[in-house]
Formats: sequence, structure tokens, C-alpha cells
Amino acid sequence: MTVALVVAGTVNVAILLVAAGTLRGVSGTDTLEGAYAALLTHLGPVIATLFAIGLLASGLASTSVGAYAGSEIMHGLLNVRVPILYRRIVTLLPALALLAFGADPTAALVLSQVVLSFGIPFALVPLVLFTASRATMGDLRNRWHTTALAAVAAVALITLNVVLLVLVF
Repeated sequence: MTVALVVAGTVNVAILLVAAGTLRGVSGTDTLEGAYAALLTHLGPVIATLFAIGLLASGLASTSVGAYAGSEIMHGLLNVRVPILYRRIVTLLPALALLAFGADPTAALVLSQVVLSFGIPFALVPLVLFTASRATMGDLRNRWHTTALAAVAAVALITLNVVLLVLVF
């Protein structure tokens, strides 16, 4: 899982650096196809293809980490084991259905990220509370200043997500 996170993070940083260095001020880069076309024009077919492969690899790594974390949490907290085939179907079918009905891939990607942001408070707030609790964590609980910093970070992230939701809707 750590390797997948490192791969996803490294690829994301590389994608951002390439895009920021190459596509600044280039029109038409507000879609995946437009970004690919601009990279193809400015950097050539090899870099544009590596960019697309990197984007796909990052998405797959992030998805696998999320699916694994979700299954471990369900097993650990709820004592529920969902077979991997069912997990794959549940996570893959909505994306395939959107594409099959002709949805714009870029808009679907943005909307999926907005929907995923709804879950951030439901993960962050319990995480801050549980890691600060002596009953839950015992002697390994966070110190007060760590909890305070985590609470400030959680409030900032939740605020940014509310702003995102307002801007999108």
C-alpha cells in the first residue's frame, strides 16, 4: 500500500510539474483531451503518451489504495468481508455507465472528485477525535498540540471542500 501511495504521489507531482511548466496560458487545456493535444503539440508524442500513462497509473494506484483501505476498515470495524469481485463491480460500474451514456470524461472526473469530497469530514473528524481519546488510543493518543494542529487542518480542509461545493454547484 505504501508503494502504491508513493507511486501515485510521485506521478501526480510529475504530472503537475509538466503541466504547469508546459501548458500555462495554453487554451483548450481544460479537458483531458485538450491537455493531451497541447502536450502532443508542445512536447511531442512520447511525452504526451507518457503523460497519459502516468495519469492512468496514478489513478489506478490511488484507486487500489482506496479500495484496500476501505476493505480493511470494513473488516476491522464492521467484521464484514466483501468479495473482491463485488467490490470491483461496485466501483467500476458507475464509471462505465457514465461513459456508456456519453458523459464528458473530464466533467465526470471533476464531479466524482466533488462527490468524494463529501466524505472528507466523515473521515477527518472521527480521526482527530479517536486519536485524541485515551479510551481509544491509551498511552499512544495524540498530545494536545498534535490534536490542536489536526483540528485546525481538518477545519481548513472541510472549509476548502465547502468552498469547492459552492463553486461547483
